[in-house]
Amino acid sequence: MKLKLTDRDALIVVDMQRDFMPGGALPVPEGDRIVPVLNSYISLFEERSLPVFLTRDWHPENHISFEGHGGIWPPHCVRGTEGAQFHPDLKIPADNKFVISKGTAQEFDAYSGFQGTVLADLLRERGIRRVFVGGVATDYCVKNTLLGAVNLGFQAFLLTDAIRGVDVRPGDVERALEQMLSAGAVAIELGDLTT
Repeated sequence: MKLKLTDRDALIVVDMQRDFMPGGALPVPEGDRIVPVLNSYISLFEERSLPVFLTRDWHPENHISFEGHGGIWPPHCVRGTEGAQFHPDLKIPADNKFVISKGTAQEFDAYSGFQGTVLADLLRERGIRRVFVGGVATDYCVKNTLLGAVNLGFQAFLLTDAIRGVDVRPGDVERALEQMLSAGAVAIELGDLTT
């Protein structure tokens, strides 16, 4: 499939933060391996002056998702810490970039970049119709962000060469892929895009 980018397109890079990388507090296996591919997508969108949205967990120290505070995860991506920073090799655009912080309130968890954020408003203000989603983790924040986009009426493309999952329960990643595709997402790879 060949797909041409238009001025109605935006890239959403999900949670490419140090704590989700190998060696981090909540590592996604091989999460760092997709950085070069994401950088290629970012470059494509930059060349066309298309917006790039970067979501991030930006949690308080006592966030509800953390063990000891009612959640199932070890503390991760606590705002202002090194673990909450983006992967150092991620080529974040100087212009036309938007950082979307989620999970910022202690009592509110958010796997989707749309939950409790202005992401949908920012996309609509720019006349965006199609979103291209990659990052981590396939079976959590990527899945929920993509499904959120579909539910809000955006056409969603899943960047299958630029995602990685955690597979807490064996088969989680496969089930997440099936769920996204059955909801209407279109699976593409870098070679499918033309400018």
